[in-house]
Amino acid sequence: MSAMVDRLALIGIGLIGSSIAHGVRECGLAKEIVVQSRRAETVATAERLGLGDRYTTDATEAVEGADLVIVSIPVGACEAVAKEIAPALKPGAIVSDCGSVKSAVVRQMQPHLPAGVHFVPAHPVAGTEHSGPEAGFAALFHQRFCILTPPQGTDATAVEQVRAFWQALGSYVEIMRADHHDMVLAITSHVPHLIAYNIVGTAAHLEAVTESEVMKFAAGGFRDFTRIAASDPTMWRDVFLNNKEAVLEMLGRFTEDLTALQRAIRFGDGDALFELFARTRAIRQGIIEAGQETAAPDFGRPHDGEAER
Repeated sequence: MSAMVDRLALIGIGLIGSSIAHGVRECGLAKEIVVQSRRAETVATAERLGLGDRYTTDATEAVEGADLVIVSIPVGACEAVAKEIAPALKPGAIVSDCGSVKSAVVRQMQPHLPAGVHFVPAHPVAGTEHSGPEAGFAALFHQRFCILTPPQGTDATAVEQVRAFWQALGSYVEIMRADHHDMVLAITSHVPHLIAYNIVGTAAHLEAVTESEVMKFAAGGFRDFTRIAASDPTMWRDVFLNNKEAVLEMLGRFTEDLTALQRAIRFGDGDALFELFARTRAIRQGIIEAGQETAAPDFGRPHDGEAER
């Protein structure tokens, strides 16, 4: 594949940024990759891994002359970075991001970007519980969705360029409003993470009470919660602080449904329980059919020596 971008600047080189770098290298999507992180040790790791062609701790230096700038940092840091890089962006450059909250990112970044620079927010809905530049791999985005939320009036050519970029990395691309994205992700990602953090925290408390029995007899369901709860704490702190309205709305609905489930158990309403479990089982099958999970046993975990990601 011929290069789609002359110079790509990656601001932040954790799991997402490094996976973009691997994918871009593998597909030949950029003639030059500039890697930036504010921490010198992270930049040194990225250089050791060969993730870019040039490396710097200075975001302004990184974006000079860049055709495409992708910011993959915690949502709470986006505004400061937008202010920092704005004077160095060349006319016609495209700025994008990878945050899992979009309305807040638009509010924080768009006002600081100069006229003539195109802003196309993005959210690659992919990840693992690991973080840092060593965690990245090119296949992270394969057959996963990337959601674009361009503000009204965004240049259509710029949107199509970002769409083509993510498609080249193997993603299915959808376009939606930022506020709609935030509501959808609140229930599909943000609230499940919050529940996982809460359940694992409760288990940690019980661990002391039961003298190691909670961890010793952890079954598949709890084990999966611990995987989710191992995700980057800075990133998830910023997600909840920046998508609070949608998360609180979904938590309210969840609490109402949980109360109904509690009543069904208390009063022995087996029919209600069976109906719920049958309905949710069908949703699981739908996710598999959409290609977002595998039907392999043991929750899709690799067996027979396959490498885990």
